[in-house]
Amino acid sequence: MPDAPSSTSVRRRVPRWARWPVRFMCLLALLMLGPISVLAFGNLDLDTPWHQTSRESTGQAPDPAVERGAVVQVYGARTVRWRGAFGIHPWIAIKRAGSERYTTYQIVGWRARYGGDALVTSESNAPDMLWFGAWPQLLADHRGARAEALIDQIESAVAAYPWRTSYRLWPGPNSNTFVAWVARRVPGLRLDLPTTAIGKDYLGATTFFDHAPSGTGWQVSLLGLAGVTVARDEGLELNLLGLGFGIDVDDRALRVPGFGRLP
Repeated sequence: MPDAPSSTSVRRRVPRWARWPVRFMCLLALLMLGPISVLAFGNLDLDTPWHQTSRESTGQAPDPAVERGAVVQVYGARTVRWRGAFGIHPWIAIKRAGSERYTTYQIVGWRARYGGDALVTSESNAPDMLWFGAWPQLLADHRGARAEALIDQIESAVAAYPWRTSYRLWPGPNSNTFVAWVARRVPGLRLDLPTTAIGKDYLGATTFFDHAPSGTGWQVSLLGLAGVTVARDEGLELNLLGLGFGIDVDDRALRVPGFGRLP
């Protein structure tokens, strides 16, 4: 009676090239645990219609009647419904010294879908509003002379944004692509976008190497679908199909899909 084949011989029968798709799918499934956990256990409103959600101020922006100096802030809030388990929607707010109102810049996708300009510029005295019920996280905050020096650069970068009539939820260009584009051209902003800013790694169809959004390092990206970022603020972050993961030594945290950072 012939001997049973050893486990070593069985493994050798599996072609080496056939192992990589399995490993890829296992890694993808592991990365999806983050968004799935947020969807299952996070504080996401999956029931309220978007037009019934709150847009009130959260009190994070200084009152322009009190703060007379210049202010530059960047916010990011979970997107509407189930998409919030994966990503955020960001916007930039600026106020020059002496001004009584903020100017906010953001990309809104539905405008591009109907052939319009996706860039929305608005003025208000409270740029820290809830994004259709989702609490905004303050991602960058500059005041005084430093903020004043950044405003002209921000306005120039906003005007030069190349995808104002294009929008793709994934992998970009989208609202996160816009904020990351501005941040790369204004390194003094020191904007460290979380992994939930899906679209931040989209560099265009012909650009594969650029500064990291924080301006403290570099990144390589293939259409926002795969890439790596190495920077002082971001740490080491890998991107696979828009799902970012890595380690942030500067903040002593893990960068994970769905959650952004842990802890």
